Amino acid sequence: MKIAVIGTGNLGLSIAKGLIINNTHTTLYLTKRNLDSIESMKEYKNVFITKDNNEAVKNSDILILAVQPNQLDNVLENISPDLKENHIVISTVTGYTLKRVEEIIGNKLPIIRSMPNTAISVRKSMTCLCSNIKGKKVLAIAEAIFNGLGTTLIIEESHMQAATVLCASGIAFWMRLIRATTQGGVQLGFDADIALKMSMQTAMGASSLLIETGTHPEEEIDRVTTPRGCTITGLNEMEHQGLSSSLIRGLNASFDKINEIAKQ
Repeated sequence: MKIAVIGTGNLGLSIAKGLIINNTHTTLYLTKRNLDSIESMKEYKNVFITKDNNEAVKNSDILILAVQPNQLDNVLENISPDLKENHIVISTVTGYTLKRVEEIIGNKLPIIRSMPNTAISVRKSMTCLCSNIKGKKVLAIAEAIFNGLGTTLIIEESHMQAATVLCASGIAFWMRLIRATTQGGVQLGFDADIALKMSMQTAMGASSLLIETGTHPEEEIDRVTTPRGCTITGLNEMEHQGLSSSLIRGLNASFDKINEIAKQ
């Protein structure tokens, strides 16, 4: 695949590294206004760096847009004359709708909207995808790209903002939970680095258990709770203090905020 990453900042660079590791590309163009931070990327075979978005577009079939939201209008307007029927446009730009992209480049090209999270840098992203009508025929290409960087899920665009809260903001929510269990471990007598390692591995184990067995969280909870035991005592105290309700309220607050931002 001849791929261009337009805007090789943190997210774009993570995507580029994943493409290189997975050997997904035949040629890979990376663009950025300041090339110093991506200079080392041109050492890889068939990887080219440039400040010129139009050069990258002309030499690619798949365009991954990873610029800042306030830059995307200008980027699309500038590259629009060089877009051909063979191009597939994949946007990673938060809050930028398919309709808005179509308003600038038209609706004759496949346009895919993707929402990865920061775990893409370690190829563990939960990436949600949706597309315009033309894009439905090539969604499998976007899936192949992002499955090499984690896991993908095709959803309706109307759910994309909720997915942003659950998956992108969700990274921060899970980090806060890991930090809290680490602090609890310190209070129980462990050094901070030991408590952090225990918390991280336990969180990963819980997630992996559900992914690999397909069981429901409550089923796994039942396996480790005994009558009058320490686990159920701790769980009940957390619920009395509002653990689940606080998480749900936090998700809803984030969802309200992202909808507010989208209207601006």
